[in-house]
Amino acid sequence: MQSKIQILKHWWIVLAWALVIFGASSDTGSSNRTSRIIDPIVRFLYPKISEAGLSATVFLIRKAAHVTEYAILGVLLWRALRRGLPIPGWSWERKTAAVAWSLATLYAATDEIHQSFVPSRTGQIQDVLIDSGGAALGLLLVFLWCRWKVGSCSSNAAR
Repeated sequence: MQSKIQILKHWWIVLAWALVIFGASSDTGSSNRTSRIIDPIVRFLYPKISEAGLSATVFLIRKAAHVTEYAILGVLLWRALRRGLPIPGWSWERKTAAVAWSLATLYAATDEIHQSFVPSRTGQIQDVLIDSGGAALGLLLVFLWCRWKVGSCSSNAAR
């Protein structure tokens, strides 16, 4: 059995990533601020893009960021949960994945509640759905990785 310090050390990265997401939920991550960065890049790559095309592209990039940040969170949660379990053998357990997905979805909901209190942001249920889909995608990638690298994600190999 692992010591509490060994188990907790695997959760620090989850906490750090949750803080990154929280920071992105502030005014700094608002559409007005991120569009100042994304717009010129898209215009550079596609100089003849229409305003409607630019708006759609920026929207898709921002939603892809949601998917990506929560895919990472889902993987980190799964990893932390797995490393805390002393179960040898095949690694993929639906229960562990379900707990990781549930925690990521709960965090997504609290993140949207937080955004509803930031003047330049809005909390939206659609974003919770996108975020939980991102967490599911991250967990699907872990599952596929474990299937491809048989046993590589077992509790013994993950330590």
